[in-house]
Amino acid sequence: MQIKNKTKNKKYFDGSKLKAGIVVARWNSEITDELLVNALKTLKESKLSEKNIKIVRVAGAVEMPFALHQLAKSKKYDFLVAIACIIRGDTPHFDYVCKMAQEGVLKIMIEDNIPVGFGVLTMNNLEQAKVRIHVGGEAAEAALELALLK
Repeated sequence: MQIKNKTKNKKYFDGSKLKAGIVVARWNSEITDELLVNALKTLKESKLSEKNIKIVRVAGAVEMPFALHQLAKSKKYDFLVAIACIIRGDTPHFDYVCKMAQEGVLKIMIEDNIPVGFGVLTMNNLEQAKVRIHVGGEAAEAALELALLK
């Protein structure tokens, strides 16, 4: 069920009966911690109980798909959220990490048949990341909305 808020046309969904798993990368934690705060705020506004939210921390974006898969195959969660921040460096490593994270999350969604909110920032620098911490909340909301379709 969708509830409209009068401010900024933001939608709130009733997730009171749902369970969420959130996988958060520790790499660039000054950003990922803020992405997580925004995701949790959105879930709270959507009536998810704190006891129905599991947070798993992993080293970085490359490790996220494995953790997401473990949560998905447990069948305990209605949706998942992937949170990471990948910042471009001087080598092609950025491209590989982005590709592995994106393809891994997509594979979990399709093969494990579970919505995954993609709260993965892929930025050129830290300043760009700092102004996009709202994406954590948007990723949580997107996954919650998809879970309500099931």
